[in-house]
Amino acid sequence: MEQESKNTYKIYWWRTIASFILVLFSMPLGHTLMILMERFMSPVAIHYAGFIMGLAGLIMVIVGVFVKGDTRQTLWGLFGGLLFWTGWVEFLFLYYARRYGVQPEIENGIVVTKPEYLIMPASFGMWMMTMTMYIFSTKNGCDFITWLQKRFFGKRRSEIVFQPMTRHTSIVTFMELNMMLWAMYLLLMFCYDKNFLGDHHPVTFLVGIGCFIGSIFMFKKELHIAAWGANIRMSIATVIIFWTPVEILGRMNFFTEIWVEPEKYIVQMVSIFIVFVMLAVYFWTKGIKRKTRKQQGNEI
Repeated sequence: MEQESKNTYKIYWWRTIASFILVLFSMPLGHTLMILMERFMSPVAIHYAGFIMGLAGLIMVIVGVFVKGDTRQTLWGLFGGLLFWTGWVEFLFLYYARRYGVQPEIENGIVVTKPEYLIMPASFGMWMMTMTMYIFSTKNGCDFITWLQKRFFGKRRSEIVFQPMTRHTSIVTFMELNMMLWAMYLLLMFCYDKNFLGDHHPVTFLVGIGCFIGSIFMFKKELHIAAWGANIRMSIATVIIFWTPVEILGRMNFFTEIWVEPEKYIVQMVSIFIVFVMLAVYFWTKGIKRKTRKQQGNEI
């Protein structure tokens, strides 16, 4: 019991920081990839490339189901999920926005919201439908969903959600990434919409502050997670919450979003890409080593 208590309060600085940076750097790189494709590819080529990208992401996630090792399954789900979101979510919204002539939101001659994001709030019902399934039909490790279940169901929670779905780490990572990205985009679009709040509304500021404070507590919890794969999955949630105030401050021009104009910040973006690749290789190598040690232990 004493040993378990020590493990619970042990702090894993390196794996937490490395996991956080890996997921954090995927955010500006994803934006940069989409912007570069829009600028240097024809509209037809973009849509074909986006479809192939989304398909490749889905295949990667499925491959991850059959891969051995929690860390490697997590990485397959993460990278596959990023490609899936960019290709089959953002680029599909872009395709239909262009096809039906949706105009961007322009302020003072500057595009502040692209057409694909203006129509994204229409998917709110689909997001709620998916969340209803998770809340009422799955017993899982998501702290937020577990908290909702405790509030809604009380003592009947074990009766209503008495068992989890089949667990595949790659699928879990994939769904966590996409559901949280989806939720935060919906939240931001609601805050930016002047019919509801507006990007300079006090509530929008409070949302940003709340997310920043929440990400600090999430990072603090992540520091105590020993498993590499679990730490990466926690980083996904932490980074997406942390990225929300970054998006809000960028919208208000508090700082220069270098990923919006990557051709002007080549050194910075290349540096981010190199660090991202190095961390990805490092985590992949860690996953292989853990698998090898486990196999050797079983042979003994």
